[in-house]
Amino acid sequence: MSLPPKLNPPNRTLLGPGPSPVSQRVLQALSLPVVGHLDPEFLKIMDQSMAMLREVFQTKNRLALPMSGTGSAGMETCFVNLLEPGDAVLIGVNGVFGTRMVDVAQRCGAQVDTVEAEWGTALDPQQFRTALAKKKYKVTAIVHAETSTGVLQPLDDIARLVHENGSLFLVDAVTSLGGAPVRVDEVGIDVCYSGTQKCLGCPPGLSPVTFNERAVEVIRNRKQKVQSWYLDLSMIEKYWGSERVYHHTAPISMNYALHAALRILLEEGMEASWQRHRQVHETLVREMRKLEVEPAVAESIRAPMINTMTIPDGTDDARVRQRLYDEFNIEIGAGLGPLKGKIWRVGLMGYGSRVENVELLAKALKQLI
Repeated sequence: MSLPPKLNPPNRTLLGPGPSPVSQRVLQALSLPVVGHLDPEFLKIMDQSMAMLREVFQTKNRLALPMSGTGSAGMETCFVNLLEPGDAVLIGVNGVFGTRMVDVAQRCGAQVDTVEAEWGTALDPQQFRTALAKKKYKVTAIVHAETSTGVLQPLDDIARLVHENGSLFLVDAVTSLGGAPVRVDEVGIDVCYSGTQKCLGCPPGLSPVTFNERAVEVIRNRKQKVQSWYLDLSMIEKYWGSERVYHHTAPISMNYALHAALRILLEEGMEASWQRHRQVHETLVREMRKLEVEPAVAESIRAPMINTMTIPDGTDDARVRQRLYDEFNIEIGAGLGPLKGKIWRVGLMGYGSRVENVELLAKALKQLI
C-alpha cells in the first residue's frame, strides 16, 4: 500500500464545546521522554498531580486522580463503582449529558428516576425536594455546566436536599472545572468527575475524579465486583496510592500534559481563572449584541466557559459554521437535540478564554451574518 501523507492538521482557533486550545507549555510536555509507568520519577509526577487536583477540585479528599479516558470515562467510573443492580438513582436531566448519565446508570442495572427541565433552563431544587421525599436514593446526580445548553446549574440547594435524603451527591464538572467554582468540600459533593480538554486547557484523554471517604466506603462495601475491570477504583487506587500495585499502563505523555496544565492553572490562581472566564464571557455577550446575536440562556445561569448564542432569523447555521472553518480557521459548535439549528455554542475555555479570540470571532461573524 502507498503511505498516506504526513500529518499536517490545521492550527484552528478552537472556540467550540471542546477540545479547547492548548498552550505551548502543555504541548511541550507531551513531547518529553517517555518513562515507565512504575519509574520512580513518574511516581513523583503522579503524586504531584494528585496534590494539584485536590487544589483544583477544592477538596481534601485522599482519592483525587486522573482516570485513563475522556470525560465520559469519568462519568462511567463514578456510576460503575457506586452502583449495583437494583440501586435507586435520581438524575437531573436538562441536556445531553444528563441524558447520558441516565443511560450509563441504567446499564449498571440501576432503577433510575429523573428530575427534568427544559433545555436551556436550570433544574428546580423544589422538584428534587419532592422526588427525594418519596424514595431513598443511593445516588443523586446532576451536571454542573451542561455543555449542550450553556446552563451553569446552581449546586448548593440541591446538595443540601440530597444530603438530607442520605443520598450520595454526584456532580459532572467536565466543562466547569477550572472555569467556575466547583467547591467540592464546601458544597458537599461526594463524587465529582471532569475532563482535561475543557477549562483545564489540556488535550482530551484523561478524566480527573474525586471521591470522598463516604463514597469510598460504598465501593468497599459492594456485594458484587465493579462491572468494569478497567474502571474499578478498588484496584486503580492501589496503583495511585502508596502500594503502587500495577493495574494498567498509564498514558504517560497525557499525564505529563495534565501536570503541566494544572501547574499553569494554579500559577494563575483559581479565583483569577474564574474571573478571567467570567470577564471574557461578558466581552463575548457585548460583542455579539453588536451583531444582534443574543445569549440563549438567562444571565443568572449562564456558563461562562460554554456560551450559547441564539442564531439570528434567516441565518444558515451550517453555512456560517463551514465558512468559519474555510475562511477564518475558526471552530464553533452547533446546537444539539431540540436546540439543533437554533443556537451556536461558543467555547471560551482554559487557554482559549481570551479577549482576542472573542474579537477574532466577532470580526468573522460580522462578515458572515
